Amino acid sequence: MTREIKIPGPAHPITIEPSPDRVIVRANGATLADSTATLVLREADYPPVRYIPLNDVDRALLAPSDTSTYCPYKGDASYWSIRTEPGRGEDAVWSYREPYAAVDSIRDFVAFYADRVEITIQAA
Repeated sequence: MTREIKIPGPAHPITIEPSPDRVIVRANGATLADSTATLVLREADYPPVRYIPLNDVDRALLAPSDTSTYCPYKGDASYWSIRTEPGRGEDAVWSYREPYAAVDSIRDFVAFYADRVEITIQAA
């Protein structure tokens, strides 16, 4: 199966910028991530997404999922579920382990669905 690979451009822009803000992610009282080295990915008309270095995530609170999705701009996404948040936390965390070149800076970073966790952003 051949997958279409699309390059971000004027019709579908993607920008990725580092942020000095402190970002804390919690679920059901547990701190899943705490980082001052996040990236903000802005894609077309979608809300901005914070990507957090995997090293700043408590992976003991995550369970690998069999779920995967495909984005023609970013590649294959892998998912984790949040152990402290049954049901609501299923497939709530994703990453692109081998992202396409245009977005390679999100390699080794993860993102959380904002409607399934509490994300606190403290301005630098």
